[in-house]
Amino acid sequence: MIPAAFDYMRPTSLAEATRLLASHADDAKILAGGHSLVPMMKLRLANPKMLIDIGRLAELSGIHEENGTIVVGACTTHYAAETSALLQQRCPLLAETAAAIGDVQVRNRGTIGGSVAHADPAADWPAAILALDAQIKLVHRSGTRLVKATDFFVEMLTTAMESHETLTEIHIPANAARTGGAYLKVPQPASGFALTGVAAQVTLGTDNTIQRVAVGITGVSSKPFRASATERALQGQRATAEAVAQAAARATDGVEALGDLHASAEYRLHLARTYTKRALQQAIERAQG
Repeated sequence: MIPAAFDYMRPTSLAEATRLLASHADDAKILAGGHSLVPMMKLRLANPKMLIDIGRLAELSGIHEENGTIVVGACTTHYAAETSALLQQRCPLLAETAAAIGDVQVRNRGTIGGSVAHADPAADWPAAILALDAQIKLVHRSGTRLVKATDFFVEMLTTAMESHETLTEIHIPANAARTGGAYLKVPQPASGFALTGVAAQVTLGTDNTIQRVAVGITGVSSKPFRASATERALQGQRATAEAVAQAAARATDGVEALGDLHASAEYRLHLARTYTKRALQQAIERAQG
């Protein structure tokens, strides 16, 4: 299908983009890589009267570290994250997640900010963003604010971002010593989206006890979520296979799963528990070196 008619604006700076969005917040959409928005426009599920293209703004691309925090620009492509030497060294879970997204064409064009802002319940990035305790930087005409990832994802295709705000950066703590992460998923064969995707991040003490554990899950419910019951069960425990198995069995406590022609709700819940166990085991092995 062909999208409805719209105006196209390509600002030359974030300040200009912010002014445009403030003036047309109810009618405008931000365009970055376009892999989320354009298909929705073709299906007439989104009908913005104006597109504000920020995809070429250099100030919104790139990855760097500031005082122990990894800063990822919203327009950084999946491929740039996948191949980033800084991420591979300081936050490898992000690079691993990027490599699991879609196909080569999608990774070369799609952006981390666009994916996170779109909040597709089967997208890969949200699981890692949650497991890493990321903060989302939002810019509006009057200033900026940081939103915790756990507060950002509200419901299917819905976030805490207001219509006049632009997602500009994602802030992630660099890995502490003896930290390991893993992202594992069951992809839908045609699209590559996650029927279930699990990101686990574990920090171990010198005595092999779990000092910090976080598990983000996508593809199961109407929004990505933290497996809080699993995290509570493992916190302070020794990193044994038995402890991991018992905790992973609680990964979907209180979760209402989605069901469709690709996977029933029951199967998604089963996959989530199984892949939580596998991701935790792999994260622990990596933390142990």
